[in-house]
Amino acid sequence: MITNLYVDGFNLYYRALKDTPFRWLDLRKLGETLFPQDHIQRVSYFTARLDARPGNPNQPRRQLTYLRALATLPDFETYYGVFRSGVKRRPLAQPVAGLPSHVLIKNSEEKGSDVNLATNLLVDGFNGDYEQAVIVSNDADFAGAMRYVRDGLGLRVVLVNPDPRNASPRELANAATYVKRLWKSHLRQSQLPDTVSDEIGIITKPTGW
Repeated sequence: MITNLYVDGFNLYYRALKDTPFRWLDLRKLGETLFPQDHIQRVSYFTARLDARPGNPNQPRRQLTYLRALATLPDFETYYGVFRSGVKRRPLAQPVAGLPSHVLIKNSEEKGSDVNLATNLLVDGFNGDYEQAVIVSNDADFAGAMRYVRDGLGLRVVLVNPDPRNASPRELANAATYVKRLWKSHLRQSQLPDTVSDEIGIITKPTGW
């Protein structure tokens, strides 16, 4: 079955990869591991470029190294959202009498990745680009687009839940043809080699990954 993979990068990272030895993940191999009977035609990865932060100044460099490694995979494309930073006013959970009930906080939000994923999922479905779409995420915002692919276009849409601790939100699971869980065994089998190369040179797995 011709299958396209749509990967919500931050959802996958924070649900399944953060603080694990599996961050050097080959997303094409992951698709092949999860769906060995199907033909993984294309992998689309949705993320945003990170900014350096005081507690983790090397994070953007590690991300760029990983993005370079992913770009060596065949039939693979990365789509970028953006981070928007600002200051927001928020209420205190436990205000104290006589003191301000709100505080100003620094806020950084990723914008665009969800819209990019849903748009590509729908456009590819309209164009007959796949027989089966696989969404790697546990974000309920994708439920509407998935339901239309399944019920409106009559195509299979599979949800891969990357969260080993929590089931998928009901509305998200109900929008899928079926739900598949992502386990450590899948991640372990789907790692990139420690070094890969592109037209620039050698790409080495970051220390600690």
